[in-house]
Amino acid sequence: MRRSSSTIPYGYKLDDDNTELLTPVTSELDALDKVLPMIKDKTLSLREGSVWLESTTGRKLSHMGLKKIAEKRT
Repeated sequence: MRRSSSTIPYGYKLDDDNTELLTPVTSELDALDKVLPMIKDKTLSLREGSVWLESTTGRKLSHMGLKKIAEKRT
């Protein structure tokens, strides 16, 4: 994926060889795929989901950042 802004999206990291490209981080993307349905079903709140993601992947994501991702994927 080509980089389009200075912010690195959750689930991606800068490519080691080319800083214009982003490389997917499968563990983060898999964790997102697990938590988004729980948020949609209201099993988890956005805040709980962001805490779960941080404890699972080690990368922080705010509840508002998670909300934006959830809205884009709907």
